[in-house]
Amino acid sequence: MPEGDTVWLTASRLDAALAGHRLTRSDLRVPRLATVDLRERTVLGVVPRGKHLLTRVEGGLTLHSHLGMEGAWRLFAPGERWRGGPGHQIRAVLATDGVSAVGYRLPRLELLRTDRESTVVGHLGPDLLGPDWDPAEALARLSAAPERPLGDALLDQRNLAGIGNVYMAELCFLAGVSPWTPVGELAEGETLPRLLDLAARLLERNRERHDRTTTAPGDRRARLHVYGRARRPCLTCGTAVRVTADDHGEPGRERPTYWCPHCQPRPR
Repeated sequence: MPEGDTVWLTASRLDAALAGHRLTRSDLRVPRLATVDLRERTVLGVVPRGKHLLTRVEGGLTLHSHLGMEGAWRLFAPGERWRGGPGHQIRAVLATDGVSAVGYRLPRLELLRTDRESTVVGHLGPDLLGPDWDPAEALARLSAAPERPLGDALLDQRNLAGIGNVYMAELCFLAGVSPWTPVGELAEGETLPRLLDLAARLLERNRERHDRTTTAPGDRRARLHVYGRARRPCLTCGTAVRVTADDHGEPGRERPTYWCPHCQPRPR
């Protein structure tokens, strides 16, 4: 599932492959961009911002994409068969003489002026993997709504950018708190600052690999403590991990929540 670490790695690989090279093919397969042609323009760079990707090309243009739940950008050498899904799932193709970058299942794709990037990412909070990461600012944003459940607050990209459902579940477990705990109950102690520090360290540790891991190095039992482990024993206490469907997230985009009822007792 694409989260901040996956987007960072995707941007890094796209930037290494495309930056400084002239586009020889441009195929944007969404209706409003069907006539756009970026050929002959040089790619200036690919920048991650939370869960967003900003591909900047000469002429002051930025191609903004979001991976959503299932999106992916894949790179292919000339003549290599494209693998990543059926052709009808391709939303974008950017090619140079040496590589083709193919975007699959991208739920959001738009072209805008580079000086207007703030219209699509300006609302985001501090980026856990960005140069703007500021734990004090993230803490202030989280604490501004003390009655809000911690799980919801962590998923809100306006508070801090980069955490998705996997990291939300894992961070709550590692902090020993329920995702339903009101933020205000944690704001006065050291729990929230420690959680933010842990979030930054986990994303940093995982940003250069696809096999996201939150358990201790060398632990072969599982890569994650609770996410995706419903009805399996908790790695710490042995209690069956539980899951509730559609419990956190934006209205209409609710996500399942995983937790250990022993290690993370729900608030009264």
